[in-house]
Amino acid sequence: MVTITGKFLKLKCGKCKNEQNVYNKPATQVKCLVCETVFAEPVGGKTKIKTKILKVLE
Repeated sequence: MVTITGKFLKLKCGKCKNEQNVYNKPATQVKCLVCETVFAEPVGGKTKIKTKILKVLE
């Protein structure tokens, strides 16, 4: 059995209003797929969110 400890977040880009789902513990920078604005950066196993969180997905 595999246990997933992280969750997915639905984020909204402040620049182009694109909505995108991302993992809450990324290993690399997460950018908007439309305008390439940085959404999130990894910080010691967690993440620094730089945009609006719309929803926590389970």
